[in-house]
Amino acid sequence: MRQKPDMAPLRLSAANLENLADRAAVPAYDRAGLKAGILHFGVGNFHRAHQALYLDDLFNSGRDHDWAILGAGVRPADEDMRRALAGQDFLTTVVKQSAGESTARITGPMAGFLRPGDAAAIVDALADPAIRIVSLTITEGGYFIDPGSGRFDPTHPEIVADARQPQAPKTVFGLILAGLKQRRARGIAPFTVMSCDNLPHNGHVTREAVAGLARLSDPAFADWIIEAVAFPNGMVDRITPATGERERRVLAESFGIEDAWPVFCEDFRQWVLEDNFPAGRPALERVGVEFVADVSPYEAMKIRILNGGHAVIAYPSGLLDIHFVHEAMANPLIAAFLDRIEREEIIPVVPPVPGVDLHAYYRRVVERFANPKIGDTVRRLCLDGSNRQPKFILPTVADRLREGRPIAGLALEVALWCRYCFGVTESGAAIAPNDPNWGRLQAAARAARADPMAWLAMEDIFGEVGRSNVFRAAFAEALKALWRDGTEAVLRRYVEAPGTPGNGQS
Repeated sequence: MRQKPDMAPLRLSAANLENLADRAAVPAYDRAGLKAGILHFGVGNFHRAHQALYLDDLFNSGRDHDWAILGAGVRPADEDMRRALAGQDFLTTVVKQSAGESTARITGPMAGFLRPGDAAAIVDALADPAIRIVSLTITEGGYFIDPGSGRFDPTHPEIVADARQPQAPKTVFGLILAGLKQRRARGIAPFTVMSCDNLPHNGHVTREAVAGLARLSDPAFADWIIEAVAFPNGMVDRITPATGERERRVLAESFGIEDAWPVFCEDFRQWVLEDNFPAGRPALERVGVEFVADVSPYEAMKIRILNGGHAVIAYPSGLLDIHFVHEAMANPLIAAFLDRIEREEIIPVVPPVPGVDLHAYYRRVVERFANPKIGDTVRRLCLDGSNRQPKFILPTVADRLREGRPIAGLALEVALWCRYCFGVTESGAAIAPNDPNWGRLQAAARAARADPMAWLAMEDIFGEVGRSNVFRAAFAEALKALWRDGTEAVLRRYVEAPGTPGNGQS
């Protein structure tokens, strides 16, 4: 439903759905008939604006009501979300925002939400034959990946703890292992494990984490997982900012709905999946999910052009005290910085995607970034660079270095990240910690002001890129220029410099 202002807010609940139907689209199916077929770890905004919305579409079509979602989690924030959703009967208001209009719908594909920390209840649910898919939205940093090697890190303290006490799991992967072990003992076919996170080859990464943890205590079980459990790769895409008081207020004022944790998102969405679900799956192809033999080209396109583009605009915007992403895109220097890096350095090394014009895809990305209705924040884009840079930026750098192509723009992006982690904007305002490894990053950034190599010395993050003499020289030059001349002057020099012939200009 479109905006209908001047309504007294009505609390979101199952009892109020009929009265809310003139304010937002409501489920067209009987939620009492839903049965959980998917257990999902990480019930956050993105999941509710993406996977849950596709399922809501499918249920509205009258199909597959035995594929409802049972929520689960392991972190304190998961309990906050569980309480909020339980208080409104596991309903969510999703507000879709294009530049020209906003529409709201109430979704209801969730059948319940297990209490985080109740490992016994979660493992029992995982062992239930009705659960045929276990899906994950646990962020890029939740997979225990060593950034330098890009491989599963078996030495992480949380992984070591689960390996020592597999009967009392605390991590997502420990819980998945316990559920698989019970199913195997009872002769129940394994569930499919489906990652919905922004990771290259996210299915393979998830398999490596699950089997890698198993191998620490039961190598034979790890071998069985590799052989018997499916981990389809997938690409997911929808810009979904965090929820705050602004979003709650807009929902109440514009639609007359009181929702403890609404979701605001853009009008674009995409989901590309490998069709590898031996235990069965919902008919998601009927609601726009693309099933393909190889997701890799789609992953590379999205992660490098969109997520990499987010990283490009994030740090100069943060240093210039810009709050919203659409405001960053309205800044001519930042918009030009993004455009030049995308066209000259990122897109030329993105593998071709069947039926997709990469430059047209990039133009659509620019429109999405510039959407003023989304309210996405620069700080969100700057978050967790220690996990995101090795996935979104450094692989492109590595490809260009191997091919002998220029990397001046990408080296400047990394220098801007370093300058941001120093912890002070160009105006002198303090930057609050914005990374799980903030203390380490800030120490390295402060040392790098005098010695730029102190930043690249974080071998677990930079790996081969940090050892490249070409990259080291370009990074050092960029960082010194940022400290000497300031962000705006350095950006201006970069965007006004002559282009490199034959290097992706258009």
